[in-house]
Amino acid sequence: RQKFWGAAPHSPITIPGGSRQSPINIQWRDSVYDPHLKPLEIRYDPDTSAQNPGPSCEGRRALLYTPAPEGMPFLPTTVITGGPLENNYRLKQFHFHWGAVNEWGSEHTVDCKVFPAELHLVHWNCCKFGSFEEALMDENGLAVIGVFLKLGANHNGLQKLVDALPSIKYKVRCKLTTFLRFDPSCLLPSCPDYWTYSGSLTTPPLSESSRLSVPPPLTAVSPLQLEVFRMLLFSQAGEDEERMVDNFRPLQPIMDRTVRSSFPKHFWQDMEKPLEDQMFHAHEQGPRQDTLHL
Repeated sequence: RQKFWGAAPHSPITIPGGSRQSPINIQWRDSVYDPHLKPLEIRYDPDTSAQNPGPSCEGRRALLYTPAPEGMPFLPTTVITGGPLENNYRLKQFHFHWGAVNEWGSEHTVDCKVFPAELHLVHWNCCKFGSFEEALMDENGLAVIGVFLKLGANHNGLQKLVDALPSIKYKVRCKLTTFLRFDPSCLLPSCPDYWTYSGSLTTPPLSESSRLSVPPPLTAVSPLQLEVFRMLLFSQAGEDEERMVDNFRPLQPIMDRTVRSSFPKHFWQDMEKPLEDQMFHAHEQGPRQDTLHL
């Protein structure tokens, strides 16, 4: 089967390019502790909508959620600040990446270990730019929070979103399903620590305009909740059904970038053993075996 978002071998998402592409393998021993990194301050408005846009012409897009229906103004209160950011960044959308099975699915890896799924919350600098499209053109225009998902108990906050998924099973670009009072911050780990580095969007146009922040703690969701994501389709109603799975981009070379951490290295050493139970080595599973393009 086709891998890497189901994209053709020479599509933009599989061809390396640029000097700060994402995702990457985070080597915790190589990360640099920066005591000046402050905690991220997150304020989200809970009114949210969802849609299944299906694949784009460049490859596979992950399932998208937007904090307001298309064409409606975004609430100025839905922002993040602090951390490595100098301005307020407004939430544009959040989406997930997941695998066909629980042994893989995340885009980033940690010491070549992968996770069942990964959440991305995409924000744009609303202080310097008038729109997301303008911010997309600046090297510091976007801020993305990446959250690893692990297997565990049912996540009560996520369930409201999971319950809405059957209504957007098929690719219908103009269809929106609205679910009110959903606060995406419920999916963030309570620990304030994170890694951060300069990167890119992992879906086309792959713009190198993002500051990525990745917390080391994992958010637990149940296997049944992940299975509902795997019931979504890349295809439209009436077409041959193609499941929306393995919608992660290949790992990209880190080049000369530095991954900074807001926590000292002994913190990760304390957490390494329990995290090991929820990590899978990249060389032990299929679709990641040949995804590192240098």
